[in-house]
Order: sequence, then C-alpha cells, then structure tokens
Amino acid sequence: MVQFAQEFPDYEIVATVSRQLSWSHLKELLPLTSDEARAFYIEQTTLKRLGVRDLRQAIARKAWERREIANSQIPVGSAVPRDTFTDPVFLDMLGLHDTYLEKDLEAAILNDLRTFLMEVGHGFTFVASQKRMAVGTKEYRLDLLFFSRPLRRLVAVELKLGAFRPAFKGQMEAYLKWLDTYERQPGEEAPIGLILCSEADREEVEFLELHKDGIAVMEYWTTLPPPSRTRVQAAPDRPGRPRTPHPQRHRGHTLRQHPRRRDRRLNCPPVQACR
Repeated sequence: MVQFAQEFPDYEIVATVSRQLSWSHLKELLPLTSDEARAFYIEQTTLKRLGVRDLRQAIARKAWERREIANSQIPVGSAVPRDTFTDPVFLDMLGLHDTYLEKDLEAAILNDLRTFLMEVGHGFTFVASQKRMAVGTKEYRLDLLFFSRPLRRLVAVELKLGAFRPAFKGQMEAYLKWLDTYERQPGEEAPIGLILCSEADREEVEFLELHKDGIAVMEYWTTLPPPSRTRVQAAPDRPGRPRTPHPQRHRGHTLRQHPRRRDRRLNCPPVQACR
C-alpha cells in the first residue's frame, strides 16, 4: 500500500483508475518506473478491456517501448498519425520457424487474425486480403486491407520478406492512390499504408520521407528472446530527434547494431525467412 500511495499520489487519479481497473491490474502496474508507461498501459487496458494476464503479457512484450519507437519515426504533422503502430511488430504467435514464404506469412496472419489485430493496433477491422486493384489493363494485389475506426480511414498493409527496398515506396503509393480514388467513402480520411519488413535501415527510410506520403515502415519479428534478454538499452540520442528507444538491428542469423545509429535498443533474435 505504501508503494501504491507513492506511485499514485493524486487522489482524483486514484479514484478514476480504481473505477476502471481491478486491484490485480494495479499490482501489475506498480513495478513500472515511468509515469508515461503506466498511463499507456492504463489506457490500453481500458480501451482493449485487457484481463490481468493480457496486461502482464503486454508489459512483458514491451508494448509501450515499441509504441514509442514507432512514434519516433513519425514526425509531428506527418500524414501518418502518431500512436497508430508499434515497431517492431511481434509475430511470434504465428508459429513461423526456420524458412517460410510470403504466402505462408499472410496465411498465418489470416489464420490468427484476432491476435494479429491486437498486436498491430487498436480498433482495426479486417476488410480484405489480396485486394484486387485494376488500373487499365494491369491488375495489382494488396496483401491486406484494414479499416481503423479511431482514425476513420483505410490502412493498406504490404508484407515483405527480407529488408526494405526503396521500390516498395512506389508500390505502396500506387495502392494508396487507388484506394483513395475508388474505395474511400465520404467522411473518411485519406488511406495510409504500412509496409512490414523483416528488416529496415532507418536512415534509408528517413531519407525517403515516406511519412509525407502517408506510409510507415515497421519491422516484424517472428521469434523473441528469453524474457531476461528483452530489455531497453539506453544510449545517447542524435541531436534534434526525440529521445526514444529503438530496436537492435538484425541481419541474417546474427545480431549486430547498425554502425551509424546509437539509439536505445531492444534486444531480439533474428527473423529467419526465405529471402
């Protein structure tokens, strides 16, 4: 009780939180050292109606840190709203091991869609897979299409094996243009795109300024480390950029830090996929 009084000194906040969460929920929040993280998990528990076990899992899987990582890549005023995505996206629940194809990744997501939606964002509704888009005599297929109720807009998702490539930008721009022209309904905001890759060079992504076109690039990880290795490492931030955690990069079957970036890192094993 002494720790609870120290962490929640404001009576009005305590009164509000106690109406939303059980004492078991509050006990899971007490060990957190960040007020921002605690507020984030309270909000997530309320919005998603998380049980105690779900809340404990969200904390263990660094949901707040990953949300902050994603936000650090989306400048204020960007066409991509902040607090929308997490980076990296943990897809360990799909059971993909060793080698797999892009169609295997998509099939695994569709097979466990509820869990994927809980991981990728709040308030997402599934619309279509392999969405057909015809332009003239050509036909294109978008991997996944969702609708975000909080954002009131379509969210196009492309799944990519291996590292991000600049060519993905033009592909997603074409998809968003088609959706904006043929699928956007009155009262909806402009569609946004999410490119999920097993690896992304952040300096390359920042240079291309995809956020101006409503496109976000996030990594997905299909395997996680033991809990003892999942930690945030503090390091100096670059001048002019928000202070935030950032995941450790992975290439092939080894872990190594990108030589020109010195942000906070989230340790995790490599993704193994068919390149």
